[in-house]
Amino acid sequence: MNDLHVVTGAGPVGWAVAEQLAGQGKHVKVLTRSGSGPVHPLVERLTVDVQEPSKVSAAFAGAAAVFHCIHGSSYTADAWRAELPRAEQTVLAAAGEAGAVVVFPESLYSYSEPDRPMTEAGPRTAQGGKRGVRTELLRAREASPTDTASVVAGDFFGPRVRNSHGGERMVAPVLAGKKLWVVGSVDQPHSFTYVPDLAAAMIRAAQTPSLWNKVWHAPTGPAVTQRQLATAFAEAGGAAPPKIGAMPGWALRAMGVFSKDLGELAETLYQFQKPFVMDSAASQAALGLRPTPLAEAAAATAAWWRAQG
Repeated sequence: MNDLHVVTGAGPVGWAVAEQLAGQGKHVKVLTRSGSGPVHPLVERLTVDVQEPSKVSAAFAGAAAVFHCIHGSSYTADAWRAELPRAEQTVLAAAGEAGAVVVFPESLYSYSEPDRPMTEAGPRTAQGGKRGVRTELLRAREASPTDTASVVAGDFFGPRVRNSHGGERMVAPVLAGKKLWVVGSVDQPHSFTYVPDLAAAMIRAAQTPSLWNKVWHAPTGPAVTQRQLATAFAEAGGAAPPKIGAMPGWALRAMGVFSKDLGELAETLYQFQKPFVMDSAASQAALGLRPTPLAEAAAATAAWWRAQG
């Protein structure tokens, strides 16, 4: 493959993808509206808005692969519907012109039978709200003439992960010895994906044409409860065993009347009230990758948070 790879977005996923590509000796362009991204001799940070087709096309010229890692401006269905489909179509068109494959990180939101372990072959037909937006995005990728790969992950954790159930809302209070409040159940199994494992899977998919135009699962370890994940962070960070309280669904919905952010969380409460488990065995075999052991991943996560002060 060509050495040039383009990453749109410098959140935890885009950042990890760019760092890993540079570590492989690839020339990387990171496109953001702010010009942010990893500082590395092989990483070129560009100020480009992916909603501007001409700038995107120019940045993609000569690229072998594009990793589209942007998020909506807010965690709402309205923002996602207004922003994400148009951005993806711009990226797909520009990548098609350049002859590049586009690899997307994807969530479990579109899975329409989440009560059973979710596999790559499972139905992805969820409707309404943010779940419906993710379903529509997957369908649009499937219909595009540009080669794509979508790599599904569970809730994120890892370095630079902030706005996530396994991110700032969990790690910061645990390491500080404060009481942790989680949504749903403390003790239902839930799949959490270590972001560097997602990045590695996205890169492997881009480098393997036989994996294109399919949906894969990022290597994800056995489902753990929110209590188990918090305990892993505490042990890794040398903190006391975490004190954990659960915010019941009715309370979250009631508070959502006054807080839009909490109201948006209530939409995905189903993921934390019952087992919410993804199976990545088939993808691990196809990608030739395995998930990072939880203790090792938790240690890297806690170390990053400690370094933030």
